[in-house]
Amino acid sequence: MLSYKPWRMEAVIQLIAGLFACLGVGVVAVTLLQKSGMGPFRSPESFANILLSTLSFQGAAWALIAIFLRQHGMDWREGLGFHQAKLLKVLLLAGGVLAATLPVVLGLQQLSMLVLDKLGWASDDQRAVELIVNADSVWLRGYLVFFAVVLAPVAEEFIFRGMLYPFFKQLGRPRLALLGVSFLFAAIHLNAPTFVPLFVLALVFTWLYEKTDCLLAPIAAHSLFNTANLVILFIQTR
Repeated sequence: MLSYKPWRMEAVIQLIAGLFACLGVGVVAVTLLQKSGMGPFRSPESFANILLSTLSFQGAAWALIAIFLRQHGMDWREGLGFHQAKLLKVLLLAGGVLAATLPVVLGLQQLSMLVLDKLGWASDDQRAVELIVNADSVWLRGYLVFFAVVLAPVAEEFIFRGMLYPFFKQLGRPRLALLGVSFLFAAIHLNAPTFVPLFVLALVFTWLYEKTDCLLAPIAAHSLFNTANLVILFIQTR
């Protein structure tokens, strides 16, 4: 059962506003640097552009989460629920649930692509997938793997499961918390074929958080899901 989270409304608003502000600054900076023709930023797929783009959201989220936790008198361990969890049991549960869910999610993705193709809606690969496949640098590919396995899961799980879900649930809106936050999680990835599978995955991540009261569970499942997708991708492109 998920324990009470003392998230204050003003702190939640500040974190979300800070994320949008950092993302906006990052988009403007990348655009200006590309137009300037500066060497490292000339190509949209250069390491410098990708680093700046990802750090302006997921990277900024880490800093903003630290501030958010400090506003509530917590450290990372307490904020993520590590202090009260049996971590090995949590990790095993996350791995088992992900193993059972992965075939369903991948099947839904294939079905979504088939339906979109039938409707005449081109189902392109996600931007992140294209970048990893086309990466011409070992450093770039290594960073993208780190981003997918570590940076993004921690940032996204805290924002959606760790903060927004309990915040709305404790306002007396459990259904909005579950369905609305899961919908938002799927929508921000801006990819039609993955919307339904990511929505289902978000519901599973939320269940894990409710079951364990430890954010490590959905973080680990999210990381394993991204890792599985990377392994499949590398096998397919060899």
